[in-house]
Amino acid sequence: MSYDVIDRLPTLDEFTAVTGAVGWQHAYDVDALPVSLARSLHAVVAVHEGEVVGVGRVIGDGAIYFYLHDIAVLPEHQGRGVGRAIVTALERWIATQAGPRSFVGLFAAGDSMRLYATFGYRRHEDMTGVFRVGPYQEPKAKAPSRRGGAGRSPG
Repeated sequence: MSYDVIDRLPTLDEFTAVTGAVGWQHAYDVDALPVSLARSLHAVVAVHEGEVVGVGRVIGDGAIYFYLHDIAVLPEHQGRGVGRAIVTALERWIATQAGPRSFVGLFAAGDSMRLYATFGYRRHEDMTGVFRVGPYQEPKAKAPSRRGGAGRSPG
């Protein structure tokens, strides 16, 4: 089977078809997806016989921080190098943008870490990745500490 990896954003329908097929349909606010996709730094689609069978994108600030995100391949095309081709294309693009002290990260689920490890991604003892999932509310203001410390003026 042959696959082409094309530098372009997936359409909303292509994105939801591929990510839904891998069980991510509840991970997104569908109404927010058009804006999220449009704000991607870069994206690719993997195409087989005219059909999008894989997606992947880069998000971040485009200068220092880059994150591989939403890398997904239709289940019937997994295990054929499509994910590797998507990551390779995204890595090549990042290499044209990132400086010598850039940070490139990702979140891995399931067995995908095996693929990412082949590109040099690994856990770091000095860092822990954490995250929150909405809904978000405005934080309540916390009263300043009366015990002194950072932010308190002398006197």
